[in-house]
Amino acid sequence: MDSLWIAKTGLDAQQTRMSVVSNNLANVNTVGFKRGRPVFEDLLYQNVAQAGSLTSQDTQNPTGMNLGTGVRIVGTEKNFAQGNTVQTGNQLDVAINGRGFFQVLLPDGDLAFTRDGAFKIDANGRLVNAAGYEVQPSVNVPAGVQTISIGEDGIIQADIAGSAAPVTLGNLQIADFINPAGLQAEGQNLYVETAASGTPQVGTPGLQGLGRLDQGALEGSNVNVVEELVSMIETQRAYEMNSKAISTSEQMLQYLNNNL
Repeated sequence: MDSLWIAKTGLDAQQTRMSVVSNNLANVNTVGFKRGRPVFEDLLYQNVAQAGSLTSQDTQNPTGMNLGTGVRIVGTEKNFAQGNTVQTGNQLDVAINGRGFFQVLLPDGDLAFTRDGAFKIDANGRLVNAAGYEVQPSVNVPAGVQTISIGEDGIIQADIAGSAAPVTLGNLQIADFINPAGLQAEGQNLYVETAASGTPQVGTPGLQGLGRLDQGALEGSNVNVVEELVSMIETQRAYEMNSKAISTSEQMLQYLNNNL
């Protein structure tokens, strides 16, 4: 019975949707996390009767007859809407208010991109992310730094012991993509470029549509717990309905076996 297979595709799709919802809820407190959204698509149709086919010499079939074969999930799209800004007071925490990503250098020499601005200083005085990957362009913090100031435009200055005037250490640049949803999530709050995302357009924060920087703050997750709980209930109900369709189809087959 085709209905068994169709309902089975529905179960698979809803299981995948539940995985996406669960991941969203698990990362509700992850800095810079962007919620995922599953994208559904119906499968091929069995064309039993063609719409517009002749029913007589002068008349046509107005609708035709197409039988669906189920559903599948074709993608999980990241929603890059702005998350809530959380004030931390840490001078090395930086949030992007608007579009753009910080750039970090991976161990293999490739660039990765992140909205997580919880930066640190490593043993060599380099500005790095939580995993120790160096922020690009490279920023070196000398010994004797008392305070660090990061402007909205990414200029980094420091008050150094023995120096009367602030010293400019470098600047934070951010990258943007024509299609951020095409970025590949790698974990560790990192994304990498793909053919779908396009090439990164690097610029100064606050210019050419790029977001401004907010020192002493971090961007929280954009997951809405209430929305995710509603999605979880919808997924559960849809799963139950597809399970019921399988049960009903099985009962119909059983009836045929027992009575015909």
